This record gives sequence, structure tokens and C-alpha cells, in this order.
Amino acid sequence: MSTTPEPIALPVTAVTCLEDRAHVERAVTLDLEAGTRRLRLGPVSALAVDRTLHAELTADHPATVLDVRIVRSWTPRGPRPSDDDSALRHRVTTLEAERLALGQRRDRLHARLDLLGRLAADLLREIGEGAGSGETERARWTRELDRVDGERDSHAERLRAVEARLAALTAELSEAQRALQLSETEPAELVGHVELTVRASAAGPARLRLSHLTPCALWRPAYRAVLDGDSLTLDTDAMVWQGTGEDWSDVRLTLSTARSARATEPPRLGEDRLTLQDRSPAERRTVHVELREEEIADLGPAPVLGLPGVDDGGEVRVLHSPAPVSVPADGRAHRVPLSSFTTAASSEYACSPELSPLVSQVVRFDNRSGHALLAGPVDLVRGSGFSGRGTLDFTAPGAPVELAFGSRDDHRVLRHTEETRDTAGITQRTVLTRTVRLHLSRFSAPDEHDERVVVLRERIPVSEVSAVDVRLRGDACSPAPDAVDADGIVRWDVPLAPGGRRTVTLVYEVSASSKVAGL
Repeated sequence: MSTTPEPIALPVTAVTCLEDRAHVERAVTLDLEAGTRRLRLGPVSALAVDRTLHAELTADHPATVLDVRIVRSWTPRGPRPSDDDSALRHRVTTLEAERLALGQRRDRLHARLDLLGRLAADLLREIGEGAGSGETERARWTRELDRVDGERDSHAERLRAVEARLAALTAELSEAQRALQLSETEPAELVGHVELTVRASAAGPARLRLSHLTPCALWRPAYRAVLDGDSLTLDTDAMVWQGTGEDWSDVRLTLSTARSARATEPPRLGEDRLTLQDRSPAERRTVHVELREEEIADLGPAPVLGLPGVDDGGEVRVLHSPAPVSVPADGRAHRVPLSSFTTAASSEYACSPELSPLVSQVVRFDNRSGHALLAGPVDLVRGSGFSGRGTLDFTAPGAPVELAFGSRDDHRVLRHTEETRDTAGITQRTVLTRTVRLHLSRFSAPDEHDERVVVLRERIPVSEVSAVDVRLRGDACSPAPDAVDADGIVRWDVPLAPGGRRTVTLVYEVSASSKVAGL
């Protein structure tokens, strides 16, 4: 069985990017010979998962895949640059060698100066001992001291020159290494190849399709909303990151919300026994109630079966790139356009003082993209340009969408609440009266003359038991609410002239019988 000496290129043709990994597909046409051969294909990413490797040949050719595996080879970079390296890399290597030589020379000068210092100390000790014993060799002592001092000055000057050159060389080398890091990418030392063993009964071309999983790749949705008067354009993009070690050039990109890393085994079922127990007389005389917060959700004009949540609720959503894309393996975020649509939009200035004192411009439109909009960040653009960044919640196809295009600094809302509790004498009913006052102000520029309508929303409790009654006192509300829905949301459309001020009062009563506890 022969093996091809040179590897056959195996380009990436299609990629399915998942939440934290990617499914890579490759295709190539092989010129097979009759018999059994081992082909070397690649290079491929060394991060490819071996157990997910799958290869198949076209059915119109009499050939069979006997074995397929990934073989990785370690190719460390040599200590010296090769002829194929850039001039910048050669310069870095030269500077590193010069710095090493200067460091060794500095060490030798330090050792020489230390030796001369000990020699001078020995000479001074000899002069002291000789003078003490009456021996005088003034000429020799003077000559030796002058020679030692001269050599110390000479070596000290050479040491200062070496240290100055070493400091300048270190700074130059640091700048060269930084430029090299920014301009060039180190090649992967671990390289993978695919070894494919095939058996063909006849010679001829055959199409090979190979696929595998690879980590270090992910994607997230991102949006761009452009508001132009009464129309809005929403662009759906995908932010793709990948550091697999090989670039994706002109590939068919598919984006999926599948989570293959999650366990697929269902949970074990345990016994859940239900027992009946008679209530005591005290429990029959008392009704326990409590306040509960509920989020109001709107899933669109028509119910959608199996509608997922923001995290897709276990239902896989698949998006496709309309054109081939290229994503380099640099680990950076790359924006891939997916879809775009323009639709009519309605705008209002809304405020919910219980949640926030800000008056925001809220734009409402329908999802006309043809696919579900997953939760993600939105770049908000209007006439003056980029105005901020918001968040888009999960939206089903055709469902209404709400986007807040920032708050208005020229509006101010203050909220005050009062609460009184009373008990009726005969029925012993507890009556809780709550009064909410909203003070709305508009601070306008001198050139503003148009009237602006601000939509105020407050809420009142909604009772689910007959023992508790909630009643909106319309006679005490000022002005009367424009609408009250079944979820207890009270709405006012308040017109405000430039520099105007308005006060809105909401009064409602919560009455409960004497059997109710917890109110």
C-alpha cells in the first residue's frame, strides 16, 4: 500500500457554527488509482475532534473508505530564522544576539573591575605593612598604584558605554518585538493532517466529503436599528469568533442554537404522592392572600406552537448566511450580515414612573424578517446618527417589537404615593385606599413650539379571589384614565406644551372581607 508523499489540499467549504463549537465540512476531488492507497490530506486544524471525524465518497465511483484518522505532528520553530522569514523577524533575531553578547561583555567587565578592586586593596595593605616595618619603595608603589587606577578608570568607562548601549538596545528590541507581534502571527507548532485509506476497484476521479467538530468557535446575534421618520430598518447580523488555527475562506456559513454539549438523557422520574387532608375550622374561616408580581408577555397576533423563549427553550433555531463569508482565525469578532427588512413603525414618548422616572421614546413595529429574532444587543441609529445601544428580546416571526431609543432629558416625572386603611363597622371589611400622584414637567428650548403627548402608565392590583375586590375610583382620578386593560395597566395620554406642567392623580380601593388574611 503506497502513501502520497505530498499532502492534498482539503479546504473548508461549509461551517455550521454552534454556541461554543463549529461543525466543519470539507470537500475535494481525488484522482484515485485502482487498488488500496493511503492518502495524506491537509493540513487541518489540530483542534479537530477525532471521534467526530467522518469521511464519505460519492456513490457513483467504485471506491470504499477503509480508515480515516487525524495525525498530528510537532514542528517547533528553529533557534535561527529561515530564509522565508521577514526582515523584521531577522532584525529581532540580530538584536537578541547583540543583547546577549553585550550582557556577557558587561559581566566580564564587572568581574575585571572587582578583581582590580581587590588588587588595589592588596597593594594598599602591602604599602601599610612596609611603611610600618621601615621599608620604603616609593617608586614601585607609585607605579603600581597608577597602573591599577588607570585600568580601573578605563574599564569603568567601557562598562558605562556597554550599559548605555545595552539600554538603548533593549528599548529598540522591545519596539521591534511589539511590531512583530502586531504584524505577524506565529505559525501553529502543532499541525494536523488527515490520513485516508481508500480501496478503489477502478481508476478515476471521486468526490470526497469530510466533516468534524472543532472547538474555539462561537457566535452571538447582534442588530442595528435605523429609525427614519415613520419607518424602521432592522439589520440582523451574527458576531462570529473563531480561533481554530485555520481561516474560513468563502464558506457557506450556518448559525445554529443547538447545544451539543448538554446531556441528552432525560431526568429520572420519582414518585410524587398527593394526599388529601380536611381543613380545620380556623382554616375554613380564613382566606390567605398575597401580592404576586407577574410579567405580561405578548407572543404576537397568532399563537405559535412550540414557541421558544429567549434561550430557544430547547428548540433549535437555524439561520443561514445569504452569501459566502470569510472569517479569519484571529479570535476577534467578525460581523456577518444575515437579513434586513424595512417596516412601518409607530413612536411614542412613554413613562412608567413606578419603574423609572425617565421619559423614553419607544418605537413599535412588527417582526418582518421571516425568522425569530433572538435576544441580543441593538445599535440604535436615527437622524442625528448613532444614539446608543439597546437590547432586543426574543421575538417570534410577525410578533410586535418594542425598542427604546433613549430617554428625554427635557422631561421630569415625580411620583408620590399615599395609603390609608379603614374598617367598616357592620361588614367588618378592610378598605385599603391608595392615592398615586404623578407630577410631569417639560423643560423646552426657546425654539420649541410643538405640543408633545406623553403616555403615562401605572398599574393597579388584579384580584383572583372573590373575597378581595379592587375598584378604580374614577371620580377621584384627575384626569380620568384614557384606558384600563384587563391586566390592571392604567394609561393616560398627557399633552404637554413647551414649558408645561401637569399633575395626574390615580386613586383605587382594595376591599377585603374579614376572613382575608395577609392583605
